[in-house]
Amino acid sequence: MNPERNRTGISRSSTACWIALVCLVVPMFASYFFDDMFSTLSQIFQNPAMLELGWDSGDYGFYAGGYSFLCVCGGLVICGILLDMFGVRLIGSVFVGLMIAGALTVFAALVSGLSPEASLTIAYIGCMLFGLGSEIAGVAVTRSIAKWFKGRNVALAMGLQLSIARLGTATAFILAPVLVSQKPDGEIYTLMETARPAMFGLGLFLLGGILWAVFVAMDAAFDKDAGTGNDGSHAKKEDKFRFSDILKVLTNPRFLMIAFLCVFFYCCIISFKKFGTSIVIPRFGMDIDSAKWMITMIPFFTVIFTPLFGALVDKVGKATKWMLTGAILVLAAHIVMAFAPQGTAFYGYLAISLLGIGYSLVPSAMWPTVPKIVPEKNLGTAYSLVYWIQNMGMLLVPIFVGMIFRNTITEAGNRSQEIAAAVNAEYIFIGLGIAAVTVAAALIASSRRHPELEIDMPNKK
Repeated sequence: MNPERNRTGISRSSTACWIALVCLVVPMFASYFFDDMFSTLSQIFQNPAMLELGWDSGDYGFYAGGYSFLCVCGGLVICGILLDMFGVRLIGSVFVGLMIAGALTVFAALVSGLSPEASLTIAYIGCMLFGLGSEIAGVAVTRSIAKWFKGRNVALAMGLQLSIARLGTATAFILAPVLVSQKPDGEIYTLMETARPAMFGLGLFLLGGILWAVFVAMDAAFDKDAGTGNDGSHAKKEDKFRFSDILKVLTNPRFLMIAFLCVFFYCCIISFKKFGTSIVIPRFGMDIDSAKWMITMIPFFTVIFTPLFGALVDKVGKATKWMLTGAILVLAAHIVMAFAPQGTAFYGYLAISLLGIGYSLVPSAMWPTVPKIVPEKNLGTAYSLVYWIQNMGMLLVPIFVGMIFRNTITEAGNRSQEIAAAVNAEYIFIGLGIAAVTVAAALIASSRRHPELEIDMPNKK
């Protein structure tokens, strides 16, 4: 008798699955908001004399790179292993808490009144803690969706999670310039004014923490009903986590292709967003309000298209082809931003539209592919290893882009220098886009050589 077919409780309930998804997406919404709270304010750091905080563009790039520091230094891999060993409920709860603690530290640094160097150091530490907590919380969420929606609409569920989380980014893009309204030359942004987005983000984290606790209770009931061990670990000895499994994951060619595609692709978008207004304002002759709405198109496109593309992958498959298509669109977007006629807003909107569609396509196909090439018992380790490699790029790229702006713009308000900095920054993103397209093409070839993995087969059974 098959116990799967005779369960009637929470583990078989579609309604419970969607309620669990709601509980999982809110902490991620808060995380995306907090991570991007300065993205449409990046231009204010070009004139540190107007900031009581005293940071310049290089300092801001350094702070933004702090998100990935602990992740790259091995914390993400170690914590991903802990996630597989001790389960989502325990380890996920620890890192949801760490994410909130890091955000609180950043807020404290912004309002501390310390010297720019001291406040930047404290904010960097907070950003490191927030980044590690956020990434492991993201692994826990992705792993949980793969578990709860196994054999169902897993790509649609992951797409919805991504799209709603990215609404956090859209909210940050729109709300941050409202919370920190533009000041005329000569007026100073106070510490509390600069920290308003962080304060709003902490309120979102409070709600996210409550809903995470609800999910933990639901997940315990799921495992009890499904007849699995504590926190979803199966009773079979061969299903237990072993440290030798890490080597198996790291020597899996398909896994490595997914990981490298992830780092090249996401750096083209996430690192770009950190400096988005600093690029589109000089390149396309826009004011801050118009630039804010242009950059906000990126998450809005993903909110619309990510679930649609996820449902498409569930139904028709062809995951590797969607990944390649998305990577090509993102590369095309950065080529347009770098080489389109100067001062023409139409090309800016075209580039951002391409970026938003590409940003929807690749994740919709990429994240549901990982469970097809990695055993379920190793998913926490596998996702954390992907994020670890991704964070290497997210650590370095913002620092280099911030240095480009600081070294190129030597005179505040010099439009020709601002244009040159924007174009030079785009060269970095174009190089990353070319690498992403190359890896996606290699993944298609590998999928054809190994049809038994069913990478390009539909997810829904």
